[in-house]
Amino acid sequence: MKRILFLLLISFTSYSQTPDKKVQEFDAYVQKAVKEWEVPGLAVVVVKNGTVLLSKGYGVRELGKPDAVDSKTLFACASTTKAMTATCMGMLVDEGKVSWNDPVVKYLPEFQLYDPFVTREIRIRDLFVHDTGIGNSDFLWGLMDVPSDEVLRKMRDVKPTYSIRAGFIYQNIFYLAAGKVIEKVSGKPWNVFIKERIFQPLGMTRTFPLLADVKDPNQTAPHFRIEGKITVIKHTIADQIAPAGSVWSCADDMGKWMRTMIDSSKYSGGRLLSVASWNEMFKPQVIVPPGQFYPTAVFTKPNWTTYGLGWFQHDYKGKKINFHTGSLAGAVAIHAQLPEEKLGIYVFGNFDHAEIRHALVYKTFDHFALGGTRDWSADLLKLYRNIEAGSEKKEKDFEAKRVMNTKPSLALADYAGTYTDPLYGTLIVTVEGDDLVAESNKFLKARFSHWHYDTFRGWYDKKWYGKGNLVFNIGADGKVASASFDGTDFNRSR
Repeated sequence: MKRILFLLLISFTSYSQTPDKKVQEFDAYVQKAVKEWEVPGLAVVVVKNGTVLLSKGYGVRELGKPDAVDSKTLFACASTTKAMTATCMGMLVDEGKVSWNDPVVKYLPEFQLYDPFVTREIRIRDLFVHDTGIGNSDFLWGLMDVPSDEVLRKMRDVKPTYSIRAGFIYQNIFYLAAGKVIEKVSGKPWNVFIKERIFQPLGMTRTFPLLADVKDPNQTAPHFRIEGKITVIKHTIADQIAPAGSVWSCADDMGKWMRTMIDSSKYSGGRLLSVASWNEMFKPQVIVPPGQFYPTAVFTKPNWTTYGLGWFQHDYKGKKINFHTGSLAGAVAIHAQLPEEKLGIYVFGNFDHAEIRHALVYKTFDHFALGGTRDWSADLLKLYRNIEAGSEKKEKDFEAKRVMNTKPSLALADYAGTYTDPLYGTLIVTVEGDDLVAESNKFLKARFSHWHYDTFRGWYDKKWYGKGNLVFNIGADGKVASASFDGTDFNRSR
């Protein structure tokens, strides 16, 4: 009996000490990884069994300035917002005000897509699972500054890429439509609804629906590697498609959100969703093909990859993972859960596509639950560096094919003018010195030098967009008929 008691005492003592030690080890791992990935600033929160194990900031809010990231520093949640929007819709489903299988036009009669059949057939559920047949349409807010209603109106001119529910292509705009349904059904704009129904009940006092709401100085600046140098850039405003990715928050608040969602949406004041709606959110809705999934699959080797209502999913070491990334220019986030272990991690970063986020997810699951010694930071750093090298090689190969000593077919002034397209808007080309300057919808601007023949090439004003091409098509009359602005075609206005 004494031996048994002694062994039990040893077991209890080891268990009580292990969490602190494991957190310290993980904290050290994060610090090392931040340096390896050259991320200016990062914030991490880990939750297990309803307890916050770690909520901490690393690095600085802005490169070149001393202000440190802490657990209250504001970052962009980007597309991790999608799970919150799905939760908002789930609340209205629970109240009997809407059904996942209702036609969208029941609530938005003005909603119209290119194909009338798809317009009639698309359901509320389809808005959340990227299966509508409409490909990525981010040019509707990335190439122009138009109100959200106009973004949705323009969807009627976007041709489908595949048949409805016959595939998966990531699509932000339909989350905007979901937000409009929430507004129509609840009588409150999405940004008001999400604040009143999620942020306030959970005590998320440092979480804001829109970038326009973010006034606190304790916020990060976005960073991008431009010509080999990590550079501070401007924030990307996603408020036009807010329900898809506009929320801003901090590690402490995301810890509250994670605890709630891991525990079937329970919080101290009740629950956000019924058990049925919570289960529906995490039920696989569509299969995600390999080409639409993440490069991390090289190491995780999932048997299946799916998408729920605002969540990517796959198996790892025999367990189901729910997760979603968030990416805006110069900013990243990831929210990942291991439901069977009631373990979750949220990572914020202020550096463009800093895939340290994926490394910390799998390290968390190994370290705090599943076991394993893989150095995820080292392995994924090598993987993504190779991907970056491949992209750089592709651009160098393109530039190597430049035909030297050619001249434009026309005088520079003959290329200047206004070009239009019903979907893509207006492109204005002007002459400045020996260059052409193109401005799309008074929003996206680039300066082009002659490259070869009737192709011009140069940097966007927002250098984090990289280099672009401006290619002119000369008609049979010897005049410019159209222009392609980095792959987007505009016809010359006569």
